[in-house]
Amino acid sequence: MFLIEEELKKLPGKPGVYIMHGEKDEIIYVGKAVSLKNRVRQYFQSSRNKGAKIEQMVTHITRFEYIITDSELEALVLECNLIKEHRPKYNTMLKDDKTYPFIKVTVQEPYPRVLFSRTMKKDKARYFGPYTSAGAVKDVIELVRKLYKVRSCNRNIPKENYNDRPCLYYHMEQCMAPCQGNVSQQEYKKNIDQVLKFLNGDFQETIQQLTHKMETASEEMRFEDAAGYRDLIQSIRKIGERQKITTYGEEDKDIIAVSMDESLDLREQDAVVQVFFMRSGKLIGRDHFFLRVARGDKAEQVLSSFLKQFYAGTPFIPREIMLQKDIEDRQVIEEWLSGRRGQKVHIRVPVKGTKEKLVELALENARMVLAKDRERIKREEGRTIGAVKEVENWLNLKDLVRMEAYDISNISGFESVGSMVVYEKGRPKRSDYRKFKIKWVQGPNDYASMEEVLTRRFTHESKGEFDSFSRLPDLILMDGGRGQVNIALKVLENLGMDIPVCGMVKDDDHRTRGLYYNNVEIPIDTSSEGFHLITRIQDEAHRFAIEFHRSLRSKEQVHSVLDDIPGIGDARRKALMRKFKSLEKIQEASVEELASTETMNMKSASQVYDFFHKKGKNI
Repeated sequence: MFLIEEELKKLPGKPGVYIMHGEKDEIIYVGKAVSLKNRVRQYFQSSRNKGAKIEQMVTHITRFEYIITDSELEALVLECNLIKEHRPKYNTMLKDDKTYPFIKVTVQEPYPRVLFSRTMKKDKARYFGPYTSAGAVKDVIELVRKLYKVRSCNRNIPKENYNDRPCLYYHMEQCMAPCQGNVSQQEYKKNIDQVLKFLNGDFQETIQQLTHKMETASEEMRFEDAAGYRDLIQSIRKIGERQKITTYGEEDKDIIAVSMDESLDLREQDAVVQVFFMRSGKLIGRDHFFLRVARGDKAEQVLSSFLKQFYAGTPFIPREIMLQKDIEDRQVIEEWLSGRRGQKVHIRVPVKGTKEKLVELALENARMVLAKDRERIKREEGRTIGAVKEVENWLNLKDLVRMEAYDISNISGFESVGSMVVYEKGRPKRSDYRKFKIKWVQGPNDYASMEEVLTRRFTHESKGEFDSFSRLPDLILMDGGRGQVNIALKVLENLGMDIPVCGMVKDDDHRTRGLYYNNVEIPIDTSSEGFHLITRIQDEAHRFAIEFHRSLRSKEQVHSVLDDIPGIGDARRKALMRKFKSLEKIQEASVEELASTETMNMKSASQVYDFFHKKGKNI
């Protein structure tokens, strides 16, 4: 038995991370401390004013554990990792994780490319961004390709010698086809230099060139070409307008402010954090983040939590971060961010001048978003958490968080497959979806196939604490009625497991009609959010199974005779088809001709020759 009073006496006076566990042994809070002994004891001292959130949390703590670190900085990093992994109930949490796109120019290559990237690596490429809109990045890349005709393929030029014809982009005049030797590296590099200037914000020369081409096309009565040049000029000017926000210095900065809801909820409240991104002194974009915070949390606490979660997941760290309020652990967060950036990072709270006005502008934007989207947030929660509550009431269950739904797909018994989809708090958790290729059952037997799927799922040996199979569902949803439910209950009984099982019953038109639970079909209100949630889960399980089944059929259809020859893998198969163009030509070739093919040798050539001749194979 864990005795909190006894364990408090054992706490060391060292820096580290403490982890609080609830009644179900789930992690409900993660925090860091300079002194674990002093910090953790504070939670259990009645004389301290801990705030509503902490008071409530302490009543649910059944045990705690801790991890000692060498410094507060190490504790900060570990705290960030644990919060991101476990998403504890009482930590201030981002409602969504966002990664921002970059434009990547592979200047280290002989013939560089312009690519879309979600990460910034130390690979000698040039990165531009981050941008707040993936769509805008793709538009810019497409525009650059049209203007400067840079390649977009993944060919390794000039190491790979391609004798086939150039790709479609060459014929669309959006690539100079360096793969065909149509352009030298020096000529190609001139265009890449223009691309780099363009992405750095130097648009004027490009606009002048396009204007000249537009006027020439108009004089020659090529009005469609002139209109195309005109549209390109307008697109560039729009990009330029987004870049030409008033300059406040040349450094990279993020300006961050938080607005918190003033609702009457005594337990939780909504908050919005607004971030302005300034790069090279220009405001390139902004974004906002929704958070759920405890009643009584201060703006400083929310900002501190946001900084740790946000910058733990973004690849770019600016030189300066400006906040509306100072935070308690500013120095250790600065040290952590400086280590991630590789240069000194400053966190500042401006009190006057232009910088203070920027922070105020971010705060006004956060207030506006919070007021505007409050109703949308409530509707979204009604679709998810509210819908789960309705399902709980129908089935007389409590604390329903994780639901797993199963379906079987086959066509006349061909390649039977099973699907498992997972919903947590009313939202799909796609990282935990699983596919099953039926191994034990022959022919079209949905009941036996479902029994196999469930047996394999619940006897799966977990690969670790964070493996999705290590978490058991609070409710199992079967695509069907009494028969499918009884199969699931049989599997659980054989394994000695007790998990509620519910069937999703459909009507004659194959639409969700009700829920089959405890040998009774429960009618449900078809206009309720709970009904819509059940329908979404049922459709998602069916879609996931069908897509897996379709992919297996596609693989079967593209199977090649060459795949059946020992020693002939994917590379050799492709090399043979490139050289001989057809299976008939391969069958007619001599051993010497086969051996002269790229990646082939005499042994593999003999195997191919024997396959088609000595065994009497006929294609």
